[in-house]
Amino acid sequence: MAITGARIDRLGLLLDQFDHARELAQVRLAGLSDEEYLWEPVAGCWSIRRRGAAVTPRAFGPGEWVLDLGAPDIPANEYAEIARQAAGGMTVAKIADDWSVSVERVEQVLAHTGAPEPDETPITTIAWRLGHLHFCFAGGWEWTFGERRQEPKLLTDFTPSAPVALDRFWALIDRWRDSVAAVTDEQLDTVGFSQYPYGSDPDDPFVTVLSGTNLEFIHHMAEIALLRDLWQARFATPGQAL
Repeated sequence: MAITGARIDRLGLLLDQFDHARELAQVRLAGLSDEEYLWEPVAGCWSIRRRGAAVTPRAFGPGEWVLDLGAPDIPANEYAEIARQAAGGMTVAKIADDWSVSVERVEQVLAHTGAPEPDETPITTIAWRLGHLHFCFAGGWEWTFGERRQEPKLLTDFTPSAPVALDRFWALIDRWRDSVAAVTDEQLDTVGFSQYPYGSDPDDPFVTVLSGTNLEFIHHMAEIALLRDLWQARFATPGQAL
């Protein structure tokens, strides 16, 4: 049975998915305060910090505030993707370069058998999650629809102000969405239509890149929503809902 007004083409499905996720995210982020935005629920969180106060070895950003980033590695949740890339013909050296790890580390991942051990990933603040998404979409736009020359790590001016961060983020998301909406079927199938330098974008058809971008947006926004729930419940009596 046909659904009136529904798009079933590839781009339409991806845009509809993105639009719905964005609507949910905007509602969930309404009223975000600076205190909540920067809240560190446990010790050792990753966040945005003043330059010189970062707690991680590769924190980055062009301005006074930088985004925490740890030592390079391949997390266990990417082992299957690494195996797919290698099976598809990507060289071990290229995979190592994409992840900024050694060839030996990639070979170790490819040789792994059985279920991977769970990753020991840091807890991150809402500021970190939102900053990470901003960095990804800013770099993705520049290396797909822009001049394809600016270093992605220099494109996002991280800020301790939640309202400022959200205003900048939604403006960026609008630009990304408008550009994606104009993509043709031929461009969807073009390998390397996105030349984003971190990851496998140059080796993938753009429709695959778009699917991954939607997933990145959805899963980080879900994490932000959970952090907001925890913030609201932080002073609740155990076993008692607010």
